[in-house]
Amino acid sequence: GYHFPLVLDEKTSKVWNLRKAGLGILSNIPGDAKPQPVTEDTAVRVEDLPDYIDEFTQMMTRYGLDCVYYAHAASGEIHLRPMLNLKTAEGQKLFRDVAYDTAHLVKKYRGSLSGEHGDGRLRGEFIPIMLGEKVYGLLKQLKQTWDPNNIFNPGKIIDTPPMTQSLRYKVNQQDIEIKTIYDFSDTQGYLRMAEKCNGSGDCRKSQVIGGTMCPSYKATRDEQNTTRARANTLREFITYGEKTDFTDFEEIYQVLDTCLSCKACKADCPSNVDITKLKAEFLQRYYDSHSIPLRTRLIANFPKINRLMAIAPPISNFIANSVIGKWFAQSIGFAHERDIPLVHKPLSQWYRKRKNIAGKKKVYLFNDEFTNLNESEVGIKAILLLNKLGYDVIIPKHLESGRTYLSKGLVRKAQKIINQNILLLKDYISDETPLIGLEPSAILTFRDESIDLASAELKQTAKDLSKNSLLFEEFFVREMEKGHIKTEDFTQKDLHIKLHGHCYQKALASTKPTLQMLSLPKNYSVEEIPSGCCGMAGSFGYEKEHYELSMKVGELVLFPSVRKTPLDWEVAAPGTSCRHHIAHGTGRQVKHPVEIMYEAVISQK
Repeated sequence: GYHFPLVLDEKTSKVWNLRKAGLGILSNIPGDAKPQPVTEDTAVRVEDLPDYIDEFTQMMTRYGLDCVYYAHAASGEIHLRPMLNLKTAEGQKLFRDVAYDTAHLVKKYRGSLSGEHGDGRLRGEFIPIMLGEKVYGLLKQLKQTWDPNNIFNPGKIIDTPPMTQSLRYKVNQQDIEIKTIYDFSDTQGYLRMAEKCNGSGDCRKSQVIGGTMCPSYKATRDEQNTTRARANTLREFITYGEKTDFTDFEEIYQVLDTCLSCKACKADCPSNVDITKLKAEFLQRYYDSHSIPLRTRLIANFPKINRLMAIAPPISNFIANSVIGKWFAQSIGFAHERDIPLVHKPLSQWYRKRKNIAGKKKVYLFNDEFTNLNESEVGIKAILLLNKLGYDVIIPKHLESGRTYLSKGLVRKAQKIINQNILLLKDYISDETPLIGLEPSAILTFRDESIDLASAELKQTAKDLSKNSLLFEEFFVREMEKGHIKTEDFTQKDLHIKLHGHCYQKALASTKPTLQMLSLPKNYSVEEIPSGCCGMAGSFGYEKEHYELSMKVGELVLFPSVRKTPLDWEVAAPGTSCRHHIAHGTGRQVKHPVEIMYEAVISQK
């Protein structure tokens, strides 16, 4: 080499994350031919590595195969993954031929066929080659002496069956096409999205290890609640199920039911298996052949119901949380421990009556269904904050985000809303006049589902719109970096803040802008809680069968951290449901980061 950069401080994590991202990138190669982990565990002496790799590459050339080379050469082990299609007879034959030839090559260099992991059913049949028949015979004798009934891990080291005997795919299995509402073209179909799971088990991380994926597994430690269990259940029943319609399998419905749709797998899974997307598509098909439950209809139509309730908020809130109101909610499946979310006078109503303020710069606010009707005071403070900083805030004509429909699997209705929003907003939103939002799950719809659900003629428009759809904090930091918003605009008082980031924010954006924004006042300090999902996940924590699980998820890290927070500190969270859940679980008031910044600018004045 000729250049060796030194990477320091917080940038070091990017280096390690890039290394970890390699496997996921490989798994995302489109099509059925994938880099297969058949020879990736081989290790030889570092001195022999160049010659070994040279001979291995010649072998790949003879077989006419492409191969991926990556990982830790310094220890004599470069992971070697030939590109093979194991759905074909030729691919399965090559799978074993390459393994067999590699075993002999590794033995030539006196290396290890399993330098980092184990042999198991993949490499077990080659142990006699590596160790010789005499030593292998001693292993068999040892096994028979200590495990005469062959109870412990049968067929893994001794008498291992051929490596092609229990493969995931049958030879020349029928290519199953599933007509979808979402666009799955980037993975070449719904089934192939599920097939991307490589079984690495990253979804089995505990709260100690960190990350967001997978909250239901972290709380239950039950394998069926992992991302890989959901992906593999879908794959297995679609591919080998005896019914023609895979939505008839109750097993799939049950394994997807505990998915919180937090989108963590979209970012945390090395193969980016998007279970949230798979679940929503499944539920729409499931409801096509089954009736839609009343509770599901009510949650999906939450914005419409709230608009009616907002005609007279005090009366509506009294009735909703009265004995009769709670009895009705419980009778259709809501948890009796929860209160019905309150409605306020709509933000849109306040906006129409406000005094118009012409600022130095124009910005469009997405008045989502939650901000408009459930937390209008947050929207008011956001507008006033930007006004005081010299911005003209405009609420353009648009519909709700469609988030409530997406969360319950009513994808077709959400698609209509999304396409109409694209048409309504496309002529207003640009680099100079972005669309900003306060509720992460709503505004980030434009970055995620909007692209996958846009009609063909609006696909590019949806992509353009997604680039200029920003979290409030992202816009705020962008203006900070341009010098338009300064520290001097805010108070010099001391304040400590604990922040819980929204799941969608972590999966589709970042919590970094929120931390930067809250740190702008001179004497403000911010600490991010190392929590994953809060456990509420929209309506998930309101549903009686999910209430206990939602509380367990909250108790993993988030609730204990909030309880330990000194009373003179602020607790902040950008998500509406997050704030309600934290308050319910800890009794602590939680503010939107925008509210804290509004108070900081008022205090300065």
